[in-house]
Amino acid sequence: MSERREPVLWVFVFAVVCVVSALALVYTKHEARTLFIELEQLTHERDDLNIEWGQLQIEQSTWATHARIEQVATEDLELTRPGATDIYVIQRQ
Repeated sequence: MSERREPVLWVFVFAVVCVVSALALVYTKHEARTLFIELEQLTHERDDLNIEWGQLQIEQSTWATHARIEQVATEDLELTRPGATDIYVIQRQ
């Protein structure tokens, strides 16, 4: 009788192994797709941040121009250029 049960047992074991393998494959595929979607979102966010960084660099260079600094100094801070008589040259010995 045990000779008859042995092939059935092997078939059952192989069936269980195949089902577990199929479930592992489905889980792995799902995980890979989820990670790929996250990668795409992060890549898009990186690109947006790079664009914003470039715009901020342009804005910083605009604010730091000599003409802009002089305009702020004269209009907002009400500074004036010193006259030639107001400039003193100090020489260090």
